[in-house]
Amino acid sequence: SVDPELKARIERESEATYSSARLWDDGIIPPQHTRQYLGLGLRAAMGGRNEIKAGDTKFGVFRM
Repeated sequence: SVDPELKARIERESEATYSSARLWDDGIIPPQHTRQYLGLGLRAAMGGRNEIKAGDTKFGVFRM
């Protein structure tokens, strides 16, 4: 027998919006914007060679 309150809590906390609201991830891309964001990521990845060598910078990782 499964506790109905526990089951409801698990269902609620399994929603994608639950984790995004708590900033546990970088957000949710609406399906209609998938192509735009995928193109942006591919353009960034294919934008050229990175001339900065590892260890030459004094900052950490940037996230979008």
